[in-house]
Amino acid sequence: SLTDPPPVILKILQNWVPRVSPYFDKEHYTYAGHQIVIQESIEHFGAVVWPGALALSQYLESNQEQFNLKDKKVLEIGAGTGLVSIVACLLGAYVTATDVPEVLENLSYNISRNTKNMNMHKPEVRKLVWGEDLNEDFPVSTYHYDFILATDVVYHHAALDALLATMVYFCKPGTVLLWANKFRFSTDYEFLEKVCNIFNTTILAEFPESNVKLLKATVREN
Repeated sequence: SLTDPPPVILKILQNWVPRVSPYFDKEHYTYAGHQIVIQESIEHFGAVVWPGALALSQYLESNQEQFNLKDKKVLEIGAGTGLVSIVACLLGAYVTATDVPEVLENLSYNISRNTKNMNMHKPEVRKLVWGEDLNEDFPVSTYHYDFILATDVVYHHAALDALLATMVYFCKPGTVLLWANKFRFSTDYEFLEKVCNIFNTTILAEFPESNVKLLKATVREN
């Protein structure tokens, strides 16, 4: 809406530290005072750290007063390598990280490796295929989330309608959806338009060098 403050213009900070490991597939980041080691995998889109994940991680770390995740229930859809879920954990949330089955092994590995032996809520990793079996796997009566996190979930793929349906399913009154995405294609903007038509949507931040926008969406109260 026109009354919203303009988005903050930000730059994705070089939050990763030089690799000390000889392996090409590990990235080291620092968020919330912790070093995070992420193992990437070249086989899957979901197994690489995309810029939206860096943007949202950085924003959550810097805006803890506005979005206080402590003891909040957080669901990440399309969690990929798990970076955002790990950061949300470090910020005190009860996190459920979800993705398609073929990504779960690497996702679980990264999450357990970066959160074990720490004084925080133990994160959960679960299968969630957008638009499939949501009522069975996440019945509304039991599952209510304070925050839904999504990064770089919109690109050239056939599941955009299912993704939108999933966002709608989990966004109940009181839930805040935080979605960061690199905008490249007209389909990305078409999806954004659909989100704006369904939810109250604000652009919180833009990262122009990376073409990333970070949006906040909430259910329209009738």
